[in-house]
Order: sequence, then C-alpha cells, then structure tokens
Amino acid sequence: MRKKTIRGLLAGIVGVMLTLILWASGLIDTFEAKSWDWRVALMAKEGKATGDICLILVDQNSLDWAKAVNALTWPWPREVYGAIVNFCKRNGAKAVAFDVLFTDPSKYGVEDDVAFARAVSDFDHVALATFLSNQSGNHPHWQATVPLPNFQVIGLEQWKKNTAGEVRTFTRSSMPVEALARQAAVLCNVSLHPDPDGIFRKVDLLSIFDDQVLPSLGLGVFLAANPGAAVTFGSRHLEVGRRKIPIDAEGYTILRYRGPSGTHRTYSAAAVLQSEIQILNGEQPNIRDPNAFKDKYVMFGFSAPGLYDLRPSPISGVYPGVEIYATWLDNFLSGDFMRRPPTLVVVALLFFLSLIGAVSVTYLKSVAGTVSTTFVFISMPVLLSFGAYQQGFWLPLVVQEIAIVVTIGFVLIINFATEGRQKRFIKNAFKHFLSPAVIEQLIDHPDRLKLGGERRLLSIFFSDLQGFTSISEKLDPEALIELLNDYLTAMTNIIHEEGGTIDKYEGDAIIAFWNAPLEIPDHALNAVRAALRCQARLAEMRPALRKRAGADMHMRIGINTGAAVVGNLGSHTRFDYTMIGDAVNLAARLEGANKQFGTFTMMSQSTFDRVHQYFKTRELARLTVVGRDAPVTVYEPMMIAEYEAKKDVFDEFNRGLGLFYDGDMVYGEKVFSEIQAHDPAALAYAQKCRALNGENLKDWHGVWVMMTK
Repeated sequence: MRKKTIRGLLAGIVGVMLTLILWASGLIDTFEAKSWDWRVALMAKEGKATGDICLILVDQNSLDWAKAVNALTWPWPREVYGAIVNFCKRNGAKAVAFDVLFTDPSKYGVEDDVAFARAVSDFDHVALATFLSNQSGNHPHWQATVPLPNFQVIGLEQWKKNTAGEVRTFTRSSMPVEALARQAAVLCNVSLHPDPDGIFRKVDLLSIFDDQVLPSLGLGVFLAANPGAAVTFGSRHLEVGRRKIPIDAEGYTILRYRGPSGTHRTYSAAAVLQSEIQILNGEQPNIRDPNAFKDKYVMFGFSAPGLYDLRPSPISGVYPGVEIYATWLDNFLSGDFMRRPPTLVVVALLFFLSLIGAVSVTYLKSVAGTVSTTFVFISMPVLLSFGAYQQGFWLPLVVQEIAIVVTIGFVLIINFATEGRQKRFIKNAFKHFLSPAVIEQLIDHPDRLKLGGERRLLSIFFSDLQGFTSISEKLDPEALIELLNDYLTAMTNIIHEEGGTIDKYEGDAIIAFWNAPLEIPDHALNAVRAALRCQARLAEMRPALRKRAGADMHMRIGINTGAAVVGNLGSHTRFDYTMIGDAVNLAARLEGANKQFGTFTMMSQSTFDRVHQYFKTRELARLTVVGRDAPVTVYEPMMIAEYEAKKDVFDEFNRGLGLFYDGDMVYGEKVFSEIQAHDPAALAYAQKCRALNGENLKDWHGVWVMMTK
C-alpha cells in the first residue's frame, strides 16, 4: 500500500508540473476561452440592475422608416440624435451614452451640429464617443476648447508602479466635433479590443490620452449621471464612489453576460423618434409607458447589419457593440463582476485533485472501477467551475481537466508496467485450474499465493459418474478424453455460473465448494441449484453421449454444508486452493451413499435446513457413514415437476420410511414393495426390511449404517 501511494503521488506531481508548463506557455488559452464561452452560454442570467438599463438601437427597421417616411439616408442629420436626447430627458432618464462617432462635421451644415449640441447641453448628462489610437486620429493633443474630464482619478501612478500594470496609453484621438465635445458631460473611449480569438470577454475601463483619463462607454454613462464622482485605484480593483470593480494587471474587467442580444430592454430608434414627434404634435406617443426611461441609463447604438457594429461575444456570434458596454454597466450596478481566482489557489486545486485522483486510481483493480472513478474526477472540474461561476469566479477549467487526464494516464501506465505483468502471469498460470473468482482474488491479493488457510462455512459438492470405469474400457484414450472434457466443461460452466469454486477434478469426479474465496450469502442454495442444473444438463446431453460411450451416463452428487478449512494447501513450491475437514469427508460419503438408495442427488440435514423452502425434497434416511459415529439425516432434492410427477409414490415412500424408523419391518417391506418398481430407493428399503426382519431390534433407532464408502 505504501508503494502504491508513493507511485500515485509521484504520478500526480509529474502530471501537475507538465500541466503547469502548458498553462504558463499559453498553449491552452484558446481552449480555456472556449470552455468559458460554454459556461457563459449555459449560465447567463439577468442581474438585479438589468432593468435599470435600456437601449435605443438603429436597426434595419429604423433605417427603412427614416428613408420611406422622412426621405433620410444614412448618415442621419445630427438633429435626429438631439430629438432622441430630448425624449430621454423628457422621460426622466439618468443619462444617455452614444456609441456613435461624431468626428466629422455634419453634411447638413454647422447648424445641424449646433442643434444636437444644444440638446446635449440642455440635458447635461450625455456621454459621447471618442476613438483613441496610436496609428490614426485627427488630434495628437487634447483640444484646448474642450473641457477636461470632470471626474477625479486617484492612485493611478501608484497602482501602475505597484502592479506593473499599464493602463492603455494612446497618442492620437478622434474626438467629436468641437461643438459637441464642449457640451458632453463625459468623453469616452470606444476602441474595443477583443481577445486573441476575436471574442469580447472583457472590457478595459480607462485609457490615457495626452495625460487625460478617458473611461469606457459603460463607465462613462455612469459618470455622466454622477458628475464629480472620484475614481480610485486599488491593488486589484477600481473604486468608483463606493462601488468596487475587480480589474486585472492591465485594467481589464471580465464581463458577466446576462443573456443573448436583447436581454436589456431595447427600443427601435424609429419608435423613439416617432414618439418624440408625436409628443411635439400633441399626439399620443407610440412608447406610452411613462416609466420606460424613468431613472434608466440609456445607451444608443447600432444593430443594423450594414452599420458594422456587430461583435462576437461568448454568448452569441452577433452582438451589438453597445450591448457590450451595457453589460459592463449592468455588472457594475449589480455588483457582480467576474473575477479570476489567485494563481496559487488554482495551483493548489490542481495538486489536490490530481493527487487524490492518482492515489484513488492506483488502488483500483477492475476496468469498471477505473472508468467510473476517472469519470468522477473528470467531472469534478466541470462542477467546480460551474460552482465558481455562480460565485463570480472564472476558475480555469481546461487546465484542471488536462492535469487530471495526464495524471490518471501516468497512473494507468505505471499500473500496467508494474502490476499488469503480475496479473497476466497469474491469469495465465491459473486460468485452467481455478475459477475466475479465485483468480480475481489472487490478482487483488497476490500475497495469498502462499501456504495457509482459514476456517469457513462451506457448501461442498462431490460428484462422480456411475459406471464410468466400464465406459472407459470401451473407448480409446483420445475418444475417452474428448468425451470426459465435454462432460466436465458443461458441468463446470454451471458450477461457475452459480458462483462455485472448482477444487479439483479426479478423473470423472468433480469436487467444488461455495462461499470461498468470495462470500456468498446463499451458498447452500447455489450449491443445490447447481446440482439440479447439472443433472438436467446431463439429461439433455445423455442421448448424444450414449452414441459416443455406448451406455447411458448418470452422475451421483453429494452435498453437505459445514465448517472446513479452505486455503492454499501443499508444499512451499506447489500448492492448491482446496479444503479439508470432516464436512468435506461427509459430502464425499453422501455422493457414494447414492449407490445404496439408487438415487443421484443427496444432501445433508445442514444443507436441507438452509434450502428446503426453495426446493421439493424427500427424506431418504438416517444415515451413518464410514468414519462417523453420529447419524445424519439425508434428503433427495428435486425440481418441482419431477416431484409432482411422482408425488403419490413419494407419499407412500414416506409412510414406509416411518414404519422403518419404528422398526416395523413386516409392514414396511409391504409398503416399499408396492412402489419398488417406480422408486429405486423403495427397492433398497424393501430389501433392507427383509434383511432385518427377525433381527433383534430392541435398541433400534432407524439408522441405516453404511459399511462401505
């Protein structure tokens, strides 16, 4: 056990170390990202603040409506966006964010920009988009006429120094036209950057341009609604007001997606514009709910395919870019961002799972046990990862699976190299002599291949073929061996099916026992059932065997249940798994006792007591066998059909047996003689009664004394 434990632990350590190398190299990052997408798709659900956010989207219906009703082609006039701002203000929205770049003057003229800027200024809670880059952009510096950000950033330099993190710094910007930029409550960077596989799983919160900090659009709309809020950097978090946001070393936050596109309440831009026009005309608006935008964060963006703002997300291949920012804001307001657990925690978990799995599999012997245990340990990372998701953690899944698979693979290779050879040797050496159950016991416990035994309660089976000596004299050796092998194979198969262990073959004789080496609760039942099945199978084979042997073949069986010593008996160099004891001798005597009564199956009182409720039986005798002074009552078991066919004969036999026990040999002989033509046992008793008639039966106890084996 100590060696196995050490082997398992070493396999676990090697498996984890190889896995950590793969993890550190980044070779499994893509697979880990895909496993995360799977978890997100299955577990995404709304948060407590999902209803606090609504979207206005320029969908294909909006484009079609604007062209058909107002003859407006894309891009729309800026005053259209002003109408949307006015509608949001009128309906009590907290703030509005536009995921739209207004970097070029309106093609409808300066007044168009001014009209939009007027609406932005009147509301004073509008966040506009800026695109930061290091390659392109029309401004290398912050415009002097544009107000600086109105929120305070605390601890940025210290955070960068302590964590070696780098908030993204850009050298060029594409800002809104000056008229709009001056009126915006917050300018936000909308240059989203996906993971290497193109999927948007996280968002960076802050970017730097010309020493000024710009938030992402999701944070920007919150700051627009809460002017003057402070943004404070911690070691691994960003604090906005009293809300903490977990961030990594580069300033990114992992998104907890709420569901597919449309999870947040969405309005068509056409519906909003129609409603604003209807209100101005004194009509009932299409959006009739007065609370539709009340105290909501409103985010404006595109979903029409031709406007090119559809992004792939973990939950959908087509996801409007503005919904990514809405998801961030939802996480922020709900306070349930996803986080990565500390690396040391992940490493400790890898070692724990791998070492426990390795040691567990090391001790398993069966294929079924190994497969089921492997399945359990492979399933555990999945369950842990889903549980971690519920708690807000991105627990790496693929690295856990690789560690477990590699570790168990090593264990199986080691087991095959060290124990597989021993198992194959034992199976090949003993498969022709021992039952499969015994072989498996020896494989599981090779230490049992030594001298010694144990005392067990066994059900013991002895069988022999009637008149086999005369049959063997008629056949040549090859035919005799072939005949005997066919017979022994058929009987052995039945004994094994009933859980018996073959002790040995002695010519045509079979010696077997039950309840060792494996415990069998109903061993007596199995032994008797095996005997009756063997008799039935031999009856089926008898016509074919008669043609080969020139005579009918009948088998006599003796069964006894009792204590015996069972184990490996013999010399130190050669031994058998066998049994010894008085119970064994009695079973052998009962097999021979069948000759006296003309029967073929006989069992002792101790066996009868355990099986009489399962089989039909008749009492045969109170028998004293050679080598034993105490008599034993013996019985003949039989199948129900056989018993019912001769029930009248057996009833008469039982009446005659009672007379025999009472010492009434005259009337006993008469009863037995009337049925002796139908029952060999009755014939034997009729002869016995005649032999005892006239004898002095003063001390008679009804015991049939056997003088020979």
